[in-house]
Amino acid sequence: MKLTVNGIEQEIFSPPLTPLLHVLRDELDVTSPKAGCQQGGCGTCTVLIDGEPRRSCLTAVAAVDGSEITTLEGLGEPEQLSPVQAAFHERYAAQCGFCTPGMVVAATALIERKGGPVERDEVLEALGGHYCRCTGYVKIVDAVMAASRGQTGAREDEPETGEEAPVMIPGSPA
Repeated sequence: MKLTVNGIEQEIFSPPLTPLLHVLRDELDVTSPKAGCQQGGCGTCTVLIDGEPRRSCLTAVAAVDGSEITTLEGLGEPEQLSPVQAAFHERYAAQCGFCTPGMVVAATALIERKGGPVERDEVLEALGGHYCRCTGYVKIVDAVMAASRGQTGAREDEPETGEEAPVMIPGSPA
C-alpha cells in the first residue's frame, strides 16, 4: 500500500486493517494525530484525507490506499505557520496542546471548503466532537474566525520591533 503523507509518498507495511492513526504514529513517526478515545469521539486524531477531515483512529489504512494524508505537520513550517496555526498561536487558543492538532486540521478544512470568512456557528459545527478539557473554546473559535478573515500577523497589543515588551509576571494569564 502507498500513501502520500504531508506531500511525501510512503510505502506502508502495516496490515490492511491497522488504523491509520497507528500507521502514522508507529510506522511513519508522524506524532501530531493523538490517540485519545480511539473510538472517534474526541477528535484528537483528525487528519485530512484527500482534503476532508476524518478520524484516523477509525480509518483502516487499506481504505485510504493511494490517498493524500495531511496532518498538522503538513500545514506549515515553524518559520512559516499556516493561517490557522498562526491564529491559534497568536490568540492563545491552545492550552496543553493535546487536542490542538485535530482542531487545527478540522478548522483548516472548514476554511478551505468555505473559501472565505466563517461565522461562529460554522466553526462550532466544524469542531463539534472535538473535545478540549483545558479551555472554554472561546479563544479557539476566535482563532478560527480570525484565520478565515486573514487576521494573523502582528497584533495591536504586541510591541513593535525595537519597542520594549511589557513585563510579564510568571504564571499570569497575560
